[in-house]
Amino acid sequence: MTYLAKPKLHHPALAKNKVGYIRRDYEGTVSTLCAGCGHDSISAAIIQACWELDIEPHRVAKLSGIGCSSKTPTYFLGNSHGFNSVHGRMPSVLTGANLANRDLLYLGVSGDGDSASIGLGQFAHSIRRGVNMVYIVENNGVYGLTKGQFSATADKGSKSKRGVANSDEPLDMIGMALLLGATFVGRSFSGDKAQLVPMIKAAIEHKGAAFIDVISPCVAFNNHAGSTKSYDYVRHHNEAVNRLDFIDARDEITTDYAPGEVVSVTQHDGSVLRLRKLAADYDPTDRIKVMHYLQQRSAAGEVVTGLLYINPESSDLHEHLDTVEAPLNQLEASELCPGSVALERINASLR
Repeated sequence: MTYLAKPKLHHPALAKNKVGYIRRDYEGTVSTLCAGCGHDSISAAIIQACWELDIEPHRVAKLSGIGCSSKTPTYFLGNSHGFNSVHGRMPSVLTGANLANRDLLYLGVSGDGDSASIGLGQFAHSIRRGVNMVYIVENNGVYGLTKGQFSATADKGSKSKRGVANSDEPLDMIGMALLLGATFVGRSFSGDKAQLVPMIKAAIEHKGAAFIDVISPCVAFNNHAGSTKSYDYVRHHNEAVNRLDFIDARDEITTDYAPGEVVSVTQHDGSVLRLRKLAADYDPTDRIKVMHYLQQRSAAGEVVTGLLYINPESSDLHEHLDTVEAPLNQLEASELCPGSVALERINASLR
């Protein structure tokens, strides 16, 4: 596979963030995906979010599996750590890496084929264990690399490019994430950067398993009349439950909103996600009501986007296992092997 490098020259007056990087420092190689692919828009949103959050690229570990979506980490954060795993196995590789070095920011990028079919079990266990990560599924409803067969997330009745209707029930990744205990669940559209960028920023700052399902039309095989994951369909059936604005806690926050208009969710690190409510009865902290609402809107043929659920009291896998604060890969031999006296004490406690 050939990767096209971007020119290294740039205008010296380009804006820099607080850690001294320009936006281009968060880019990767030139994309080889189809022109107009929604996945490229998601890559651009990830680039923008990391640049605005002043994240140093070398602090990020990006992992993926197999598929069009799993190629995209090549196109963003070229100076970060990266690992392209086998088909459907990205979540377990990410979990192991997170346990070894908790100091990195973990970004898992997958697709509806990679996560909803062969990797379904891997997806489920990484979510239920509360791995501290941002898990993004670039969802187009088809297998783009093998010429457009329906994936497990394709809606029943949706038509293929050849006009064949899908007769199988779809697998709802959002519903599964909620059932499995994800503490941050959102859905967006690759063509809605104003919504997607702050959502990714909020997910990065969240502690615990953050899952984002992004409807990303496949321009080659699933962007036609009859498809429920085309650009036109999502635009016409998009029901946004909130308008998102991410506010970094390092800056002074001032607000002047009438009571009932805003829900504020404070993260453990002090950052704040502000939700301007468009639906008067929508509460993103009530998991049962969220699941009921999503089922209602789905039955009405609507694609609900926005921050769907968040648990402000979230925790992660390291808290569950009570691991040490220092990354495991930085511990010395004396810390990993405390000696025979400690071993005898442990053995005695088990007798």
